[in-house]
Order: sequence, then structure tokens, then C-alpha cells
Amino acid sequence: MLFDSHCHLDDPQLLPRLGTLLQEAEGAGIAAFLVPGVHPSGWQAIHSLSASHPRIFPAYGVHPMHADIVTPSTLSELRRKAASACAIGEIGLDYLLPSPSRQAQRLAFAAQLQVAVEAGLPVLLHCRKAFEDLLAILRGSGVEGTGGVMHAFSGSIETAHACLKLGLHISLSGTVTYANARRPVEVAREVPLERMLLETDAPDLAPEPFRGDINVPAHLIATARRVAEIRGIPLEDLGRHAFDNTVRLLKLDPSLAARPAH
Repeated sequence: MLFDSHCHLDDPQLLPRLGTLLQEAEGAGIAAFLVPGVHPSGWQAIHSLSASHPRIFPAYGVHPMHADIVTPSTLSELRRKAASACAIGEIGLDYLLPSPSRQAQRLAFAAQLQVAVEAGLPVLLHCRKAFEDLLAILRGSGVEGTGGVMHAFSGSIETAHACLKLGLHISLSGTVTYANARRPVEVAREVPLERMLLETDAPDLAPEPFRGDINVPAHLIATARRVAEIRGIPLEDLGRHAFDNTVRLLKLDPSLAARPAH
């Protein structure tokens, strides 16, 4: 049993065939889904998905690519949404983007991080080529008390250890299956099992042998198999650890694994 800890089921590439995708995912052993927000315009759709499907859980946030739309009004709406959220995200920094500016990203990230800490919610963290600044903002923010996850982690094992020291979890995506993967394999080998999550980031980051296709939750099994192989443990053991870790991080009902999917 697996928990897709980061999948954009509200994405136009996935939403029109959601019923089929959920059936396929269930057949592959994926039993629950966390859907993060990237822009306020999509928050209501995520809320509707979670209200309609007992195994879909909502998170709300503004992705760094939209940092320049984070205003006091946006933050007020995020605070209201936090009341029904499992997490705040996806938020963070992305220095591969030509815009918004790095300063705008840092301000938007810090403001949303404060909302999460005030609400006592974990954060879903996006970071590309900005780990030093991201960690600097996280330190002293109070995130140690709420927890969070480095989504689709792309950093070094040294950076992973710095994140772990802050109480964060590390989420592995399809990149760990790629033939040229080096850092993701090292991270998969060394991160403690009790701090590891699994995700698709659907519709992006499809694992082998689906690389280049639209990613879907059912493909999470390919990532899980590869991580289990790297760790030298049964797939069932890895899945149980990752599932339980996600449930604890999101403060969900521990009986979720035993409940029927429908």
C-alpha cells in the first residue's frame, strides 16, 4: 500500500480522466493522494476533489513561479484555507526560473511559511538551485514544530542531512529510477526509512519505463520498486514505512490504511 505524497490531480492533463486514474492507481496499490496547490485559482478545485474522494487530501499554497501574486489578500485567503488543509504547499524557492525575482520568491516563501507555522501545518517544499537560501529561511521559522517535506528532493546527501536536522522529511520521485541518477540514489540509500516519503509529482517526472510520458499516480509503484531495490528491503516494507510516515506528517487518522478506498 502506497501514498502518493505529491500529485497534481487537478492538472488539466489529469483531471478529465480522474476516475480512470484513481482506479488504475488502486490496482497498483496506491491508496491515498496528497494534492498540493500552486496558484489560488486552483485551490477550490483541490478542495472539491478532497470533498468528493475520501483518499484525496488537500494542501494549499503558491508555487515560487507565481511568487509575484502573493499579496496580503492572498495570504488572508491562505489562512482561511488552512483550516481545512492537511499542509501548506507547494511553496519554496526556484532559482532556475528567470522570474519572479529571487527576492520576490524569498518574501512569498517566508510569508507562506509563517502561515503554516501559525496554523500548525506541515509544509510541502519546492527547491531548485536554492537550498542555501531555503534553509536559511527555514532556520528559526518554527518549522521544526510543524514538520514538512522536501518534495522531489534533488539535492546532495549533505543537504538532505541539513534538512533532516530541521525535522523535515525527504520525498523521492521518479528521478531515482533514471539511468543517470546519482544523487537521488545516494539519498535513497542513506535517508532513514522513518523520514522517507514517495511521490509521483504527476503529471511530471515520470519514472522509467514511462519517462517522457504524462506521469500518473499508478506509476508510483515503479519508483517504490527502485527504492526498495536500492535499500535491499521488500517492497511491502518500504511501502508501509512511506505510507505511515505520510500519515503521521499530515496528522491523518492512523486507521487510514485499514479503511476501504470508496
